[in-house]
Amino acid sequence: MQRTVRITPKEHETYIRYSEPHPIVPIGLADDERWRLAKRVAAGPHFSKSPLLSRFLLFIVARTLEGRQDEITERQIGVQVFGRPGDYRTVQDNIVRNYARQLRKRLAEHYMEQGPDDSIRIEIPLGGYIPEFVSTEPCTHSESQPADSRPSLVESNQTHFAPDGNKAPTRTHRTLIAAAWLFLYSVLLVALTWFARARFPAHAPVRESESALWNQIFDVSQNTYIVPPDAGLNLIEDLSHHPVPLSEYIKNGYRELPLPKMDSHSAVDIRTQQFTGFANLQIVTAMAQRPEYHPERVFLRFPRELRFDDLKSANAVLIGSACSNPWASLAEEGTNFRIRCDDSMQDSAILNRKPLAREQASYTSQWNEPVHQTYALILFVPNLGGNGNILLLEGLDVAGTQAASEALLQSPAVQRILERAKHPNGTLASFEILLRATSIQSNATGTEVIASRID
Repeated sequence: MQRTVRITPKEHETYIRYSEPHPIVPIGLADDERWRLAKRVAAGPHFSKSPLLSRFLLFIVARTLEGRQDEITERQIGVQVFGRPGDYRTVQDNIVRNYARQLRKRLAEHYMEQGPDDSIRIEIPLGGYIPEFVSTEPCTHSESQPADSRPSLVESNQTHFAPDGNKAPTRTHRTLIAAAWLFLYSVLLVALTWFARARFPAHAPVRESESALWNQIFDVSQNTYIVPPDAGLNLIEDLSHHPVPLSEYIKNGYRELPLPKMDSHSAVDIRTQQFTGFANLQIVTAMAQRPEYHPERVFLRFPRELRFDDLKSANAVLIGSACSNPWASLAEEGTNFRIRCDDSMQDSAILNRKPLAREQASYTSQWNEPVHQTYALILFVPNLGGNGNILLLEGLDVAGTQAASEALLQSPAVQRILERAKHPNGTLASFEILLRATSIQSNATGTEVIASRID
């Protein structure tokens, strides 16, 4: 028998109405602290204006609290939350993945501004949609208590407790985890990019200065190479603590570097296969939607296959810094701003060769903090032959590179710089833009221009 639940008009916009005979409030859990937390978050300022995100959050929390995690799948979320038909193809419709990214970002923003006093917080780990409820209170276990007597995830009602004395995850651990996901995402990079171009044409208004930039990059009279980062190389550098300069990269010198704590099969994969990150797919897809884009003249080229001659006679878009895309070092020759990797691959910084008033000589980020400031560059310079252009989008981390891409496509401040760089004949002069953003779980927000140069 279907039960009736009375709700207020505000709740009507926020709570989930199940299509099956099931109440809005999970059975027997109306007073559960975790459910009350989910309702507060969904009604808060970061979610109240997005009913779909609120539905998404409440759906996965309700299913989890009811012990029905097997129903938290991409297809079920698409059907129950976004109204997709039961037989819709998730490989062609990525609405759930897109909203999941926004959901993680909004949760992080909520806990930065609205929820610092909450005793637990909701997190959605990458790679899935099942929420976790993480304690924000200090662990009270005695040091003498045996490790195996401390509450597990199940015993603590899905609340994480960090054992006393645990250190934060090392960068090596982070890179190994990242490698697993890169294996999954990268295989689909090329196919999904061209599919998105065909399925989602752009309809955004075109600004004259912005169009001038893309007309030069996607000049129909010559080829353009889009070159994403080599994530496999970046993992090799991190694990071996040895940066690979371009001179060593083009000779395949990275294949000889030691990879401690990695099995031989995975080591061969990273040294020989073509891996890049999902964020780079999003950047390439956004470019493919530009009206100036000419698919017959644009080629997606992995950095291990790029050659010097390609950058002499064609245009290029280089994504990522020299730490993961060594060809970026060529684009930075002669520029004021440039990214340099630490010799041990434990840090990187943006160097400012000639600081102006109120500018710093260098900019670094605390990459090991879940929320931190990060920095990025947008560089537009001549190609190696002087007959084309190179556009470089690079950041100190993944969020920084994402910030550079989004700012170039959306930021009014960047558009004003493009206007200043425009020649009377409509072409653009070389320019450099330094950006600052907040990285929240590797997603960029609050991006702003803090310095620029125009030649």
